[in-house]
Amino acid sequence: MTEAALSDTDLWVFGYGSLMWRPDFTFAEHQIATVRGYHRALCVYSHVHRGTPEKPGLVLGLDRGGSCKGIAFRVPAKAAEATIAYLRQREQVTAVYRELLLPTRLADGRKIIALSYAVDRSHAQYAGRLAQPELERLVLQGRGASGANPDYVRNTQAHLAQLGIRDATLDWLAQRLDSNGVGRAQLHAPEKLDDFSDTV
Repeated sequence: MTEAALSDTDLWVFGYGSLMWRPDFTFAEHQIATVRGYHRALCVYSHVHRGTPEKPGLVLGLDRGGSCKGIAFRVPAKAAEATIAYLRQREQVTAVYRELLLPTRLADGRKIIALSYAVDRSHAQYAGRLAQPELERLVLQGRGASGANPDYVRNTQAHLAQLGIRDATLDWLAQRLDSNGVGRAQLHAPEKLDDFSDTV
């Protein structure tokens, strides 16, 4: 799916979860963007980054239906191949995501094709739509190679709120974490959009 992305043109990457606040790749431009046909959902059991097979956490995926607002990053052509290799290492550690090139509309009205990752519904780590108590239980127990699951939820919810994007599930979970007394000491403060550097 990435032949076009590996051409001599710049690469666009659409981030909807932790990529928004921790891209960790070189980019030259970024702005709010929308993809249609997919929505953001806590629908992936995390066995590595935010949990383990014995005590899975929950992370976000693009699931079928609806639309999703996130951030599109423009990667210079010279960095495209290395960026794709990095993203595959980060996102495909258990092959739960499908790598896709998605039609994307930028906030300034431009239409682009962006590389992104949607959940594979046939994968064993696909959680589907879970009841709120199960969402809360899994997030509270999750801890993996990239840290605690509550930190992931808080960072993503806080960054979305900063961008003026509402996510009812993440908003609710952030409130539940507060009521459970889950501290904020490890919270990665999301950068303001204007503060993103060109090389992260």
